[in-house]
Amino acid sequence: MDPRSSPSSSTPPAPVLRALRLCLHALLAGLLALAAVKAVAGDAPHATAVVVAAVTTAVVYALGALSPAVDRSPRAAAAWLGALGVAWLILLALSPDGLWTAFPLYFLQLRLLPARWGLAAVAATAATAIAGFVLHGQAVTPGTFIGPLLGAAVAVATVLGHQALHRESERRRELIEELIATREELAAAERTAGTLAERERLAREIHDTLAQGLSSIQLLLRAAERTLPDGDPAAVHVRRAREAAQDNLAEARRFVRALTPPGLEHGSLTAALERLCAATVGPAVRFGVSGTPVELPTPYEVALLRVAQSALANTVRHAGAARAGVTLSFMDTSVALDVVDDGSGFDPTAPRARTGGGFGLPAMRSRARSLGGTLSVESAPGQGTAVAITLPLPAGDTA
Repeated sequence: MDPRSSPSSSTPPAPVLRALRLCLHALLAGLLALAAVKAVAGDAPHATAVVVAAVTTAVVYALGALSPAVDRSPRAAAAWLGALGVAWLILLALSPDGLWTAFPLYFLQLRLLPARWGLAAVAATAATAIAGFVLHGQAVTPGTFIGPLLGAAVAVATVLGHQALHRESERRRELIEELIATREELAAAERTAGTLAERERLAREIHDTLAQGLSSIQLLLRAAERTLPDGDPAAVHVRRAREAAQDNLAEARRFVRALTPPGLEHGSLTAALERLCAATVGPAVRFGVSGTPVELPTPYEVALLRVAQSALANTVRHAGAARAGVTLSFMDTSVALDVVDDGSGFDPTAPRARTGGGFGLPAMRSRARSLGGTLSVESAPGQGTAVAITLPLPAGDTA
């Protein structure tokens, strides 16, 4: 049996499969040699013809076994099997020992022909072998019928079992490749998420500490400059200190902008959310704004954008939704973001419910808590999902 599972296979066979194929070659060569030797040793009437038929069958087999076209083209395989069958029929007509050569033919027919035709060819070969043996006037015993039929059954079971194992092996190989690719994508996503998170942390730190401190220094120096009498020598130094603080504050703000997520670099949060909804592949996503928009601190914009990205990513990957909606709501004392879809939904209380990756529900809740806000999730299997984050506006914005 040539254990390769398909004629179009281009990968080199494994050592075990090569060994099985060599065994098939040796089996056919041994059976042909046996028929030729028995004909010569037994002084058969057509001994020379039997030897010529055996050699011809061996040559036809070798030509097909060495030809790459047999494995690549079904037509070439069928033509080779036809020529090999004719040579075998001639041998069977000359010697009853040609019966045994049917066994390796079973494996070739099952491998090279479609399943339906392969089974039919095996049945026809077994019937022909039995008939040839009987027509030679040999003694008919139960083994005359059982031998070829049992050999055919063993060949069918072996080849079909091997093909099933090969398919299972291919499925496992594809699964392993998918897992490797997914792991690489996950690692890349985690690296990107870590980089963005660190950039956001640095931006918050600069904004909340250095920039705020420089702003306070500038205001204090401006107040001191106004209280100094005209012509006071200290006024020049105060003014220069104020200008230095102002320049450094502008530089700190440039750092914050440079560390801002790409979606917020060239516009407002509203524009970034609109671009996010338009770029989402899968469900149709509608974006809306309610209330009067106000300028939000950078950490607020980053948190709201990240939650929208995470929620929409979960919708695309897990929900199978046809429609989704993103709403940004500005209220008197807070700002809220709602992401709703009509997908398959899930059980929010289940362990590991949509918690995979770097931007799962725990990460969203952590973002909300870091700014004094809340995150709520409403969902049920088959009833869609609604994710809402609410952040209290800073005192300056509420005023």
